[in-house]
Amino acid sequence: MSGQIFIGVIAPSVIARRIQKVIKGFPTFTLILQVSEEMSDVVTLTKELADKVDVLLFSSFEVYKLVKNHIDFEVPAHYIPLKASGLYSALYKLMRKHTEVKGISVDTLSVREVSHVLFEVEEEIEVIPVQEERVFQTTSQILKRHQQYFTEGKSQGALTGSKEIAEDLERLGVPNQWITPTEQDIINALERALLSCKKRQNKDSQIVMGRIRIVPCSEEKCELDGHRIQKKKSLIRQLIRDYSAALEAHLMSVGEDEFLLVTTRGIFERVSEGYKSIPLLQSLKDDLEVSLSVGVGFGLSAKDAGNHAWIALRQSMQFGSNQCFIVREDKSVVGPVEMSNPLIYSLSVTDSILLLKAEKTGMTAAYLGKMLAQIKRSERITYTAQEIADILGVTIRSAHRILLQCLDAGLIQIVGEEKLASKGRPRQIYSFHFIEDYLSGKG
Repeated sequence: MSGQIFIGVIAPSVIARRIQKVIKGFPTFTLILQVSEEMSDVVTLTKELADKVDVLLFSSFEVYKLVKNHIDFEVPAHYIPLKASGLYSALYKLMRKHTEVKGISVDTLSVREVSHVLFEVEEEIEVIPVQEERVFQTTSQILKRHQQYFTEGKSQGALTGSKEIAEDLERLGVPNQWITPTEQDIINALERALLSCKKRQNKDSQIVMGRIRIVPCSEEKCELDGHRIQKKKSLIRQLIRDYSAALEAHLMSVGEDEFLLVTTRGIFERVSEGYKSIPLLQSLKDDLEVSLSVGVGFGLSAKDAGNHAWIALRQSMQFGSNQCFIVREDKSVVGPVEMSNPLIYSLSVTDSILLLKAEKTGMTAAYLGKMLAQIKRSERITYTAQEIADILGVTIRSAHRILLQCLDAGLIQIVGEEKLASKGRPRQIYSFHFIEDYLSGKG
């Protein structure tokens, strides 16, 4: 996708798994991951990544420093800093292994940071730094200092920010714990990396258009209590004006119950916390009388942004009440936007063979795109009919029709049943192996 920002990440497997989990909340990023357990590999891996990505992220300052000594970065480069939050977990694990701890040797983190955490947990333990401030020390020198303090009896364990040092200490018989970054540390690093990208900076001023439509309840209910519905609509119009003010947007009415707002992408992504939520919809989450459909369009021109906002609004109306969809400049769709990680799928699947298979079953390109995105995100290929209905935004009857046609075409198969706690027939579980085969073929 042309709108994507490619981020190259070099990390050991433990941290890599956390990054893969957290980055799902950053739909703008396309991850290119290099898993490395050895410091000796990181320079070579960075050289392989450097011309393929828009930004680099390293798992620690030590790795970043080592690479920086060998390479002049042509793209922004960042590392995941260790914070005190990761220290709580490391201290807990170290003290579970060794209850009689009177002193600990520490690298990477400062004495002040460690002492503060110990004070918070009411532990009187001496903190012994192994690194002198503003003095560069090699890995072997740091390792030697940890071992020296343990041998002399000054420390009963070591805390280190280096996986390599932790493994060497283990071999030497020195009790230790590797301090790893928390998910929040990784989120903060990804946010900094995102803001540093030239692509990102160019996008901040890009025009964004949003279409908001107030959707009333059924005509029968509205007729019975029209006055209350009108009062509710009036309240929602004020909420829309407040939301527009938060977006620093120009707001205009394009009908009695529809509004158009114009803002910039940087402001919209900041207010929506990177597409994680729309505050306007959160306030209406449990309202059964009046709801909103919201479509947001990005574009390289005002015309494109307006067209994409209209497409996004139609997607939102098809999906259900109080939903928001976003169509980006490359026509990829993000949605529904809520508190969980949104799906990201393409409006146009271009593989002709896959499209032909899907169209024979009544599954449109848009439906196929949603299924591809769902399976890639969840890494699961088995679903019930109800889950398919929710994913595609169709009725359960339509989902059953599509599933039957897929079964007849041999594209999917029934692989089991889900028994219900309440009375009723078990739900059949379907395997979408034809999509799995397609994704495997794509590597």
